[in-house]
This record gives sequence, structure tokens and C-alpha cells, in this order.
Amino acid sequence: MTDPDSASRYRTNLQGEVDSASLYRALSEAEKDPRLAQVYSRLAAVEEAHAQFWQKQLSRIGARVPGLHAGWRTRALVWLAQRFGPQFVLPSINTLEQSDVASYDKQPEAVARGLPAAERSHARIVEAIVSTAPRGLSGSALARLEGRHRAMGGNALRAAVLGANDGLVSNLSLVMGVAGAASAENTILLTGLAGLVAGACSMALGEWLSVNSSRELNQQQIDTEAAELAANPEEEKEEMVLIYQAKGLSEPEAKALAERLMANKDSALDTLVREELGIDPEELGGSAWTAAGSSFLLFAGGAIFPVLPYFFLQGDRALVASLLFSGLALFLIGAGTSLFTGRPILFSGFRQVVIGAIAAAVTYGVGALVGVSLAG
Repeated sequence: MTDPDSASRYRTNLQGEVDSASLYRALSEAEKDPRLAQVYSRLAAVEEAHAQFWQKQLSRIGARVPGLHAGWRTRALVWLAQRFGPQFVLPSINTLEQSDVASYDKQPEAVARGLPAAERSHARIVEAIVSTAPRGLSGSALARLEGRHRAMGGNALRAAVLGANDGLVSNLSLVMGVAGAASAENTILLTGLAGLVAGACSMALGEWLSVNSSRELNQQQIDTEAAELAANPEEEKEEMVLIYQAKGLSEPEAKALAERLMANKDSALDTLVREELGIDPEELGGSAWTAAGSSFLLFAGGAIFPVLPYFFLQGDRALVASLLFSGLALFLIGAGTSLFTGRPILFSGFRQVVIGAIAAAVTYGVGALVGVSLAG
């Protein structure tokens, strides 16, 4: 007789392996670096073998084997990777890998097969790729939003979602506050558009200043490193030796590599800047104008939803439509956060709707009170 609990657990494990295999296979196809593409391909092959193992477990107990289709989260990450490159989604994949690393530890079938060790190995590999890879979109376009959301660790996908959320929640609150004061539709529309433009410009200016300041600081550090290299080449060579020893090379290997690099001053400076300072001298932290433009568009994209109905409707219909439009957008943003948190889509979506509704209710109430006071 089929054990329902085991069957459910096996199907969950199978779905997870199918998702991982599909994702790594897509990363392998989208990756331009052949070495990384090979790593992703090998990871996909291992996950496919794990999927076959869980299929056999289901067959062993006489349970139904489900169709092998990637879930919505995996399909969304694949779509993003295909259009923006693997680096765009890698931090989110790393977060999911780290959160699932112990999922097999208490499953006897998995332990006997050695799956916990394999999962930990995959998590370490992905973490290593993330730590050494360029952050976010090519040219650091969206990753520069890290200036506002500093806890992102370079996660451009998270930055994009939260950037749109900033615009949506702030403008929804503004529109509801003015609507609560019983203002005319044209006043609400004008206020919403002003809030959109003002907020987007503020975000764009803040990002421009943040990235430009970062670029100037990085350039100053590079100039300082160049001066130190010219004045004390032996000390800089010793620093390079220590860096490569810290990376795992033996002292003779590290010294030989440092000697070769120091033979060319440009190569030596480039190496010291990248390894010691952690700066890419070709990007210097990304384009300030690209960061400003991205920030402006993301904020405006979120802020437009509460305003749209007031172009076409009036009165209570416009207010209700604004709330519905904003609620839908909030749910989609919440669903977007589940791409990098691993939480269920319905939970993340409705949580975001509740948060937005509370903000809208508070500002509507404040607006109503102020409107009554002014009218009296």
C-alpha cells in the first residue's frame, strides 16, 4: 500500500530537482563564459540524476509519478536569465540554494544516497560564482540601485522589484491622502502626477550622486594604488604574494605569479586594484547616468498605477479602480519578491497587498481628517 506521506515528500523532492535541473540547464545555455557554462551543465546533470532517483522512489512504493515540468518561479528566473544574463538572477539563485541546503538532512533515503553532501557542494559552488562574478546587469545598470537598498548584496532583481515598490506605495499613499480630503478628480490626478515626477526625479538624482561619488572614490583609490606601486614596487609585490597565498596558492607559486605580473606595470596595477581594492577599473562602479535612468523608470513604473484610473474615471469609480489597480500591482510585486525569498507566491503577494492597504488607509484617514478641519 502506498504511503501518502512518503509519496508527497518524494514528489516535493522530485519537483525541486526538476526545477534546479531546468534552471542550471538554462544558465548553461545563456552563459557566454564557456567555463561557467560547463559548470552549470554539470550541475544540471547532477540534478537530473537526483530527479531520476526520486522518480524511482515513487515507482518503488507504487505512487503516481507527476509530469516533469518546471514551476512558475523557475520559469520566471529562466526568462530573466535568458534576457538579462545569468548574473542578473545569480544572487537570487544563491539565496534559494542556501535556504535549501539542509532540506535532505533528515530524510533517510536522501542521506543513504549522499544527497545532503551534494546539495551543500552545489550551494558552495553557486556562492563562489556569485562572489567572483560581476554584479547585476551588464554595465551595472540595475545593481547600482544598491545605493538605496544596501542590504541587497548586488542583487539587481531584488533592486528592481523594491524600486518599483517604492514608487507604488509612496504614490498610492499620496493619492489616497488627497482623495480622503474629498478633493476634485483633477486635483488628485495633478497631485499623483506631481508625486510620480518628484519621487522619480529624487530617486534618480540620489542614485546619480551615489554612483558618481562611488566612481570618484574608486578612481582616487586607483590613483593612490598607482602612486604606491611606482614608489614602493617591492612592498606592492609582497602584498600581491600575500593575496595569492590567501587564495590557496603555495608561497613559491604566489611569488612566481607575482613576479610575472609585476614585470608589466599596467598588469600589476590592474591586478592590485581588482584583488586588493575589489574594484573593476573598467567600470568604476557603473554608469551614474544609467543608474539614474534605471531608478527613474522603476520608480515611475510603480507610481503610475494609482494615478491611471483618474485619466478615465471620476468619483468613487476612479477611487475604487485606483485601489484595484494598485492592489494588483502590489500582488505582482509581492510575487516578484518570492523569486529571491523562496516564500510561497500567495503569501508574498497578499502580504504586500496588506502592507499597501494599511499605508493607503492611514493616509486616507489623515486626508479625511485634514479635509474636515479645513472645511470647518
